[in-house]
Amino acid sequence: MNTMRPETEAELAEIVAGATAPMAVIGGGTRGMAPSGDRITTTGLSGITLYEPGALTVVAQAGTPVAEIELALASENQRLAFEPMDHRGLLGTSGEPTIGGVVAANVSGPRRIQCGACRDFALGIRYVDGAGNIVKNGGRVMKNVTGYDLVKLMAGARGTLGILSEVSLKVLPMPETETTLVVSVLDTQVAVRAMSTALGSPFDITGAAYDPVSAQALIRVEGFEPSVAYRAEHLTDLLKGFGDVCQLDGAQASAPLWHTVRDVTEFHTAKGDVWRISVKPTDAPDLSARMQAERLLFDWGGGLIWALVPQGTDLRARLGAFDGHATIVRADEQTKDRLGLFQPEPGPLATISAGLRARFDPRGLLNAGVMDRR
Repeated sequence: MNTMRPETEAELAEIVAGATAPMAVIGGGTRGMAPSGDRITTTGLSGITLYEPGALTVVAQAGTPVAEIELALASENQRLAFEPMDHRGLLGTSGEPTIGGVVAANVSGPRRIQCGACRDFALGIRYVDGAGNIVKNGGRVMKNVTGYDLVKLMAGARGTLGILSEVSLKVLPMPETETTLVVSVLDTQVAVRAMSTALGSPFDITGAAYDPVSAQALIRVEGFEPSVAYRAEHLTDLLKGFGDVCQLDGAQASAPLWHTVRDVTEFHTAKGDVWRISVKPTDAPDLSARMQAERLLFDWGGGLIWALVPQGTDLRARLGAFDGHATIVRADEQTKDRLGLFQPEPGPLATISAGLRARFDPRGLLNAGVMDRR
């Protein structure tokens, strides 16, 4: 298996134009999703090409490590607000997460409930399609997003519609402080109600998670110190009917909890398969009971469930029909081949997806079969 590492966008386009067999497109290789075959990595396309703190905009080549971008943003007291997950601990992979990989998979963390997903911060992209054409869509600054919104289409396509070469992102200031309220809740239904109550309040919640093992619901607020103190006080009054409430003030006390939620840290060394289930929060308690999982973690107020189950478990069969989708995140190759990574699409949607791939990649070169692995 060969690995090609172009160092310019033109070289990337030349490789794709001259390809005669399917290629596995990867960034830093941290998510372990690339199909078999020769690999083409974007890590040679690296570096921040534009950063305008005043315009809340950063532009970087697709292979730029996320850590490099976060360091540059931190120097100006800014951040990637969508809080991208680091999959390495969960999947046992190495390498460095790249910004192109984050956008291609629409990787979004706990703060999604408040500020949106990665795709909501993508202002513009450059990519090479399956014919070797260089395509630009969107803009480099917030006021210059023009043309068809291929940006949103490419975010989440996992390299099947084109190979990202550059991305432009909106960034946000870091908050002055943060506080996490920890609510002691033994019952999943009560925990979801507590999180829904917090999210339905006017207090601008930026994180709502629940760990059944510790029996703790976590509610995060961020911003200027007086505002955070005010909101935390009123949230404590609002939530104390659900269980005992304690308060962790400041990033030093609060942030590590959210890194644990973001990266599903408690699952890292546990044996078994890991699934990611997106559901309506109100459905989460009943669906989680059907899973018969060895361990669960709820994020997004119950809208995202992480489930640890015995190796080879068909979790979709246990769930039956439901309004949402269940995705395999960690399993052996036999289980992935047998069950498929992604929830099967309804017929009309599958037809649209196949048509898009045929249009963007008519020769079927880019990450062939990744989205169709059934």
